[in-house]
Amino acid sequence: MSIKVHQESVTPEIVQTLKRLCPFGAFDYTGGELSINAACKGCKLCVKKGPSGVVEWQDDATLPRVDKSQWRGVAVYAQFSEGNLHPVTLELLGKARQLAAEIGEEVLAVIIGHGVEAQAKRLVSYGADRVYVYDHPALADFTISPYANAFYDFIRRARPGSVLVGATNIGRSIAPKVAARCHAGLTADCTVLEMKKNTDLVQIRPAFGGNIMAQIVSPNARPQFCTVRYKIFPYPTKPANPTGIICPVEVTEEMLASRTEVIEKTKKPELADISEADVIVACGRGFRTAADLDMARELAELLGAKLACTRPLAEAGWLEARRQIGLSGRTVKPKLIITLGISGSVQFAAGMNGSDCIVAVNSDPEASIFNIAHVGLVGDLYEIVPQLIKKIKEGGKIV
Repeated sequence: MSIKVHQESVTPEIVQTLKRLCPFGAFDYTGGELSINAACKGCKLCVKKGPSGVVEWQDDATLPRVDKSQWRGVAVYAQFSEGNLHPVTLELLGKARQLAAEIGEEVLAVIIGHGVEAQAKRLVSYGADRVYVYDHPALADFTISPYANAFYDFIRRARPGSVLVGATNIGRSIAPKVAARCHAGLTADCTVLEMKKNTDLVQIRPAFGGNIMAQIVSPNARPQFCTVRYKIFPYPTKPANPTGIICPVEVTEEMLASRTEVIEKTKKPELADISEADVIVACGRGFRTAADLDMARELAELLGAKLACTRPLAEAGWLEARRQIGLSGRTVKPKLIITLGISGSVQFAAGMNGSDCIVAVNSDPEASIFNIAHVGLVGDLYEIVPQLIKKIKEGGKIV
């Protein structure tokens, strides 16, 4: 459903009338053209009470239908930087293989950068049927305009039905820009992806603070764009006999056009990244004061673990936001996670329930965390944690 503007009927006076009428500020007027922005809620007030013949409500049945047969394949944006692929790329490639198998189509990949040949071959080894390569010295550093230009060129050439992008800083920058150029929507931070037989991608993501899981489908738009968090999907296995091909693409001067120039690069200091941790000690509201976290820190040090927390502790400033696990924090998949005083809300559980071994300590035997824990300890963390520390010290440091 949408609102169509009949530009031939638009006058400056009508523009002012519609702007006064719209309670959401959804009308823009630039270059002599009236447009409707993302603030529109579809209330139809402008259609019902606005000047006659200027705006028209269009139901789905009256909109042009996309020819889905012209858009084929599941594509993955391969994030390349500093000579390596981001690990989320291979996770998405594995998921793309599953989705493409449902509809009998190809798995595509696009890689942009300089010196990407080895990584392009790696994508083929993990099951990509076609890898489009945009390799140029000017693409050695990520700059949004040239990368978006190359990405958009790939969309026009390959015409994939679905496009998966990792929800990294780079992915979250480039995906909406390219989706907008394609006049397509974008579902951000998906946690589940399913494919219908008619090639509609079911994009599932948490909404309303994680209280519901929204299923989003774009039945009349191609390509279908989504970003997916790191550590959501398992690392794929390599197919026995990969048969994919590499498709080099000429990088034109037009693609490289940019208003941004990289003058200098400074490496960011290494910070604690719980996403990569094999062992995690996570703290929740069972801790009474920030000072009491010292016992959790000691336990983490003995285990060679990273210290993490739930949202309330991050919001209280007890630990840095980058240590937060959950839908509004990081997604983790360690070999071992010990949760201390954590009830196990849906939001938190979604960020760590893929862990190999979950050990939960909570005084409430009915706490939700015990529904997903492999080992549960019912009791006061102020009694249990010191005992764990003592036992570890007696037996030697565990790494």
